[in-house]
Amino acid sequence: MNKRLKITLTGLLQGIGFRPFVYRLARQYQQAGWVANDNQHVVIEIEGNSAQQTLFLSALQSQVPGCGHIAEITYHQIPLQNETVFQLKTSLNLDENKSAFVCPDIAICEACSGELFDPSNRRYLHPFISCCHCGPRYSLIYELPYDRCNTSLRDFPLCPQCLTEYRNPADRRFHAQTISCHNCGPQLSFSDNQGNFLASKQAALDAAITELKQGKIVAVKGVGGFQLMVDATHQEAVLRLRQRKHRISKPFALMVSSIAQAEELTELNDMERQVLKSATAPILLAKAKPDLTIAEAVAPKQALLGLMLPYTPLHYLLMRGMKSPAIATSANQHGEPICIDNNQTIAKLAGIADFFLCHNRDILRPLDDSIVRVIAGKTTVLRRARGYVPTPIPVKNDLPATLAVGGQLKNTVAIAQNNQVILSQHLGDLEQLETAQQFQKTIADLSKFYAIQPQQVICDNHPDYVSSQYAKSLNLPAKTVQHHYAHILSCMAEHQLLPPVLGVAWDGTGLGADNQLWGGEFLRINQQDFQRIAHLRPFPLVGGFQAIKEPRRVALGLLYSCLGDNLFTEKYADLLTSFSQTELKLLHSMLKKSLNCPQTTSIGRLFDGIASLLSLCQISEFEGQAAMALEQAAMFAKGKDELIRPYRVKIFNENNVLVIDWEPLLLEILADLSVVTTGEIAAKFHQTLAKMIFSVAEKFESQPIVLSGGCFQNAYLVAAIENLNHEYNYRLFRHEKIPPNDGGLALGQVFASTSI
Repeated sequence: MNKRLKITLTGLLQGIGFRPFVYRLARQYQQAGWVANDNQHVVIEIEGNSAQQTLFLSALQSQVPGCGHIAEITYHQIPLQNETVFQLKTSLNLDENKSAFVCPDIAICEACSGELFDPSNRRYLHPFISCCHCGPRYSLIYELPYDRCNTSLRDFPLCPQCLTEYRNPADRRFHAQTISCHNCGPQLSFSDNQGNFLASKQAALDAAITELKQGKIVAVKGVGGFQLMVDATHQEAVLRLRQRKHRISKPFALMVSSIAQAEELTELNDMERQVLKSATAPILLAKAKPDLTIAEAVAPKQALLGLMLPYTPLHYLLMRGMKSPAIATSANQHGEPICIDNNQTIAKLAGIADFFLCHNRDILRPLDDSIVRVIAGKTTVLRRARGYVPTPIPVKNDLPATLAVGGQLKNTVAIAQNNQVILSQHLGDLEQLETAQQFQKTIADLSKFYAIQPQQVICDNHPDYVSSQYAKSLNLPAKTVQHHYAHILSCMAEHQLLPPVLGVAWDGTGLGADNQLWGGEFLRINQQDFQRIAHLRPFPLVGGFQAIKEPRRVALGLLYSCLGDNLFTEKYADLLTSFSQTELKLLHSMLKKSLNCPQTTSIGRLFDGIASLLSLCQISEFEGQAAMALEQAAMFAKGKDELIRPYRVKIFNENNVLVIDWEPLLLEILADLSVVTTGEIAAKFHQTLAKMIFSVAEKFESQPIVLSGGCFQNAYLVAAIENLNHEYNYRLFRHEKIPPNDGGLALGQVFASTSI
């Protein structure tokens, strides 16, 4: 018996070869009809034997190609139309709403990389080889639906051979929108830092490899923007890049040619290998091996290396030619967005790069490389951009049309569409004018791309954030969300958790509900709001913002809170050697008068202070340096973690809120300084923080514990918490797909819009 079914699907289905996949299934199960995209769905009509249709539906849901997935499928019977063939229709435009499911940029697949190095293949050494299952997507789509005419490849008409493949249902490139070859695709060009043309096509690639091998800095146009590349074994070249980029010591990411080369540099477990080889192809933070053959200046004094595999054919060609690992860092001026336009890049980076390897396919939106770390057995995204964006985050309830503008640092923005939230790519710190401008461009781009007109805007409660000021400037109802509440909500949204939960929000600083600087918070999340139930005992930040850059000032504030004016006597002189006498006189006066010494409860700043006391970092050259040094010291402590005794803290009640007094911890550390190794002190400190969470949690009724905030990028700390939870057996949730740092704030702000 024949039937005709209409099938409607939503999910990550555009840009993965889904329609060709449906076409082949229809042929396999003898179905007539058609398949097409509309703005929100894939729509299929099949007509044929009902038993075969059952098999078709089963295969449709179980064999989705590549990184795609079906979020929802509905089908119903409709009248027969007596069709005899199955066809791919051009995209339908049934309504104005746009799909939330847009494919991210996907790393080159094994089939294409095999063809890339096959001399008998007509795409041999073609720097832009792709198929249905790989290649750029979000970075080159002008608008939905995803058809070639709506991408920056519309300027490259297919040659007869490519067109034949595009029309052949049996071919891997059947209806692949990004395909091209040497004859019809984008072309490489090579120029010096004055913009003078030097070579094109294969000669451009060869010239870039030659210059890289000679220690030159080459800006290479990738998928989401330009990267600055340099031979990672060439110490002088790496130092030159640091000098020109004004990047004193912050580690550089490396590109390696293979897993084997990655294993020469780092200790990888199976999960980390899978992350490196995944279609998202992020930078992976992994433990470095001793006695590395790369230049010391790549990641000075760091226990971790950031590694990625080539994810475009151009990268594969470059790495094959170079043989050695290469630095591949975002091409930008310090603090600015990544460059994407050829002429703009040469103009901006002429003082950094020696040469430029460009191509003539436009990049439509900037996308940095994503950063991932495997933390206590789970993959955790620390910077979410290329490969992950714009995959939507589903929520349980329909949301009003909402724009959330995030925070000040590691900014992302988000828009809501029905029961989906689109979180933007990492944008950076809004203190820089160019990044603030890109922030506004991204909001406009998301609104247009998804055809969403926000009805409300949500921002952080800090009035001086650029994002908050922008939100207030819009002609929309504006609401504020407390910083740490948004952190916890972002993790709840990721895991689709409902209140009540106990949120642990630990970070550098965020403005509290009492206008003080919070950062060591325990929040009970209710249906409509939150209650602050515990926090770290406040301590002064000597010099305010300057203390964030100088861990020694944080240590000074901690010590003064315990020792008072005695701190400045001869007895404690050994603790103050990082300061001159002139500095000490001024800072002592500031502390006595409480002048520019705002109080904070921040765990992130506590990390800074302890790192200073251990002489690991006195003045930070990049964000998080002190905390990274303290974690690194703990990683190399001798002895088993479970045998390490935590330091004491005191918990007392003040106005019905628990206060965690760190003074016993500090005094015990001071006693340990001359008798215990730095690594053991660091390990004991981390174990103390882990114990602190459960000491607070057990004083309240049992609820799921949700961890969020930049402190939970620390793998040693999270592992200590997970290990200790084996004794307590709480339901423990932490970030995996959404950054625990401020990159997740916008998601939490959107989630708050349902309960504000």
